[in-house]
Amino acid sequence: MSQYYETNSTAKTNVQEHDVIMRSRRLLDITGVKQVESFDNEEFLLDTVMGFLAIKGQNLQMKNLDVDKGVVSIKGKIFDLVYLDDQHGDKAKGFFSKLFR
Repeated sequence: MSQYYETNSTAKTNVQEHDVIMRSRRLLDITGVKQVESFDNEEFLLDTVMGFLAIKGQNLQMKNLDVDKGVVSIKGKIFDLVYLDDQHGDKAKGFFSKLFR
């Protein structure tokens, strides 16, 4: 169900850029991904240079993963993109507690 991938961020000395590009609500290209924490066909949890990014949808699949460049491509029907940061600590805790039950 879930897998763990980590990018090679120690080889880079510059801060990596983070972009999210969505096409027709069916394809996401995301840069600046440090690691893929978990994923299944309804949810992805990515650790990015700008914080944790939760992606929810239907029939989600990892189309491309380039760990050296920190690029992830996801296809499927996208419902929700949410950054889980310190300002929403309770929400993030709830998300993580549901995720790791």
